[in-house]
Amino acid sequence: MPLIKPFKALIPAAHLQRDVVTWPLENYSIGEAKLIASENSFSFLHLINPALEHPYLRGSRQDLIYKKIQENLEDFMHLAVLVQVPQPAYYIYQISCNGLVQHGIWTLSEVSSYLDGSIKKHELTVERREKQLSDYMQQTGLDANPVLITYRPDKVIDGLIKVYMEKKPVLDFVLKDKSLHRVWVVDREEDIALITSAFRKMDGVYIADGHHRAAAMSKMDCFSTVYMSTEEVRILQYNRLVKDLNGLGKTEFLELLDKDFEVAKSDVKVEPDQLHVMGMYLDHQWYELRPRAEIFEENDAVESLDVSILQEHILEPLLNIKDPRTDTRISFEGGKVAVEKLQEMVDNGLYVIAFTLHAVTVDQLIKVADENKVMPPKSTWIEPKFLVGLLTNRIT
Repeated sequence: MPLIKPFKALIPAAHLQRDVVTWPLENYSIGEAKLIASENSFSFLHLINPALEHPYLRGSRQDLIYKKIQENLEDFMHLAVLVQVPQPAYYIYQISCNGLVQHGIWTLSEVSSYLDGSIKKHELTVERREKQLSDYMQQTGLDANPVLITYRPDKVIDGLIKVYMEKKPVLDFVLKDKSLHRVWVVDREEDIALITSAFRKMDGVYIADGHHRAAAMSKMDCFSTVYMSTEEVRILQYNRLVKDLNGLGKTEFLELLDKDFEVAKSDVKVEPDQLHVMGMYLDHQWYELRPRAEIFEENDAVESLDVSILQEHILEPLLNIKDPRTDTRISFEGGKVAVEKLQEMVDNGLYVIAFTLHAVTVDQLIKVADENKVMPPKSTWIEPKFLVGLLTNRIT
């Protein structure tokens, strides 16, 4: 029974939408971020890390950084770079990119729903990262990057989305990457009540992306969330690259693999189109791997994940990668990175072996969360990824 509520969002001025919004800071190299900040005085990056533009702040105490962010926010408000919606509202968000169109309801979710398990999770978080996010939001009062939550389709919500999308959006712009972003304001009391009631009737909803942001808000009242149905959320695979064979020769490694997997050479790249099929690229050769049924329990929510099978039966026992979160010999590439790129990195000698996987399904994600379990690190790459500064909740 997730509890949600409307809010008065800060939105970019109509003529500055493309200037204000940005991808999260971690999406850029330091050089790229500095260039954007220096060329665009309205970028939301100035409300994330003002040291990008002001060298004198680099190495400063964090409280000075936060003070400068507050000054920048006051300037943005004074110049109407950011404008506050006058009435509490829900918002319908649409993103279109590379032929994929996704829609969701942008709300505030009560932290109590996260703490009591109504909003379910499937990943562990790192305390250091939680603290960084929590400190930023508490000190700046800015909650500008929503948590993505998925739910089983609901006719009431679907119907309202369709009605509002026939109206004129309050935000409507195309970024340099050609992604289209639109936002509609839902401020009619009757419609707000319908949406609130529809979510209260749900048995549970599931964090798809943003576990650290949700955990960081656990000491506050609410946090920014976008709800997308399971039919809208897209999960991509997370492939693996490993730098060496742990001292094994190629022949010995393949012989050891054969104990737990059916191994077959492939004349073409292997991009698995079904669960329990993996691709492997080694020494200019693609292989298809199929785990033998006896090595995992199909009914176990975590053990049956292909990322778990790979970790438990190849990465740890054969390649001695016990903790993929800290082992520098392994790297991860989200599903948007082409398989040809993985092959190229192996051929160039940056890595010795690559593994390709089928994406975790939404049903698998839900099963793990319902059983209060967690997936291995880097199990899912979730689309969409959200812009920062599109809709901002000002924490008071």
